[in-house]
Amino acid sequence: VKAASPTLDDWRTATALGAEHVVSLPSDEDTLVRILGEPVVTSPGGGGVIVVVGARGGAGASTFAAALGLCSSRTGQRTLVVEADRYGSGLDLLLGWENAPGLRWSGLVVEGGRVSGDALHGALPSKNGLSVLALGRTDDRRTGLSAVAAAAVLDAGRAGGDLVVCDAPRHSGDLSDALYAAADLVVLVLPAELRAVTSAEAVADEISSRNANVGLVVRGPAPGGLRAADIAAALDLSLLTSMRAEPGLAVRLERGGLALGRRSPLAAAAT
Repeated sequence: VKAASPTLDDWRTATALGAEHVVSLPSDEDTLVRILGEPVVTSPGGGGVIVVVGARGGAGASTFAAALGLCSSRTGQRTLVVEADRYGSGLDLLLGWENAPGLRWSGLVVEGGRVSGDALHGALPSKNGLSVLALGRTDDRRTGLSAVAAAAVLDAGRAGGDLVVCDAPRHSGDLSDALYAAADLVVLVLPAELRAVTSAEAVADEISSRNANVGLVVRGPAPGGLRAADIAAALDLSLLTSMRAEPGLAVRLERGGLALGRRSPLAAAAT
């Protein structure tokens, strides 16, 4: 509760405390009275967590995670996309949101492994039901993002009824272990190339040892004629979907961020 309109610093404080509301007095007096008079209720729950990981560098995992977020939010589902790879290029940049106001990982403080989902959505860059927790480009990437903090963010989104999509690192460690443990589904993305399949074998073994629900997304083109079904059989994984190449994708990403048209193969696969 404060005596002026909430600022970004106020939402940062709320996020750190796990607070569900930020109110200013006297303008929000009625709201405060209503909140204090409400009976305690449990979290709505009902959310889910999808962790997306690439079979190799450049596999398209970040792009697919962003597409999942966009397609989910278009259905009216409140969605949270989380960048959890310290060496990622920035999901806000990929979406064209690099100048959008809101917290990045370096500004997020999670104390005691607890954070409020509503406070997150109020503090992060958001648009049309989609919020993004990304890495800043000028900030210290060792700050904010940790296994405990990532698990708290994913759990907060799930408890709040969100679909949480997490762009995960390929390398093993405490952070990736926490993400796999929190996931309802792990999506392995790879291009239809022989070397990518070889790399995917090692990555799939690592993931499967921590989460039994692993699915495959195969991205075209297939220069050697590899079929998605054959790749799935070779890796002994369920094929969730395959997609042909997305025309003009690289140009769109350079000129304003990810935009998905009605005939987009990427959007069809994400849906």
